[in-house]
Amino acid sequence: MNPSLARPDRAAGVEYIATHLPWHIALLTRLLSKELRERYSYPEARLLSSLRSGPQRITDLAELEGLAQPTTTLLVKRLEEQGLVRRERQTHDQRVVLVCLTDAGESALDDIRTIAAARLRRRLDAMSDHQVKALGAATDALAELIATLQANAPRDEARQ
Repeated sequence: MNPSLARPDRAAGVEYIATHLPWHIALLTRLLSKELRERYSYPEARLLSSLRSGPQRITDLAELEGLAQPTTTLLVKRLEEQGLVRRERQTHDQRVVLVCLTDAGESALDDIRTIAAARLRRRLDAMSDHQVKALGAATDALAELIATLQANAPRDEARQ
């Protein structure tokens, strides 16, 4: 446990989490994605995951993934060539093109998640019961934090 969380100083704990959590999550994601490299790149896996919630415009995908629009377009093209996504024009506005997961893309995303979960499960099995319990509680808390961030995203962006 980090020293700032051992003290009853809530502000120090909040500061530690705010500073370290994003980097730990990013590193965990990269480490879990190593086994996928033979099949999918990290950006491909992220883009497929982003499409799980539904069709998106390339500009929205680019913003969500923090990529330039031309980079996102090339990524979508590569996934389209693999049959994992398709582009569709909206019926009410033919200028708008949406990127959608195909059935093969859904299967690929399930495969990605299965591989990552198996790798993580192997590591979790080697941890103590106390650590697994703590990570379970942290996972629940993280899910609540994500839900709060998602719910407040439009308001947060309006303030900037």
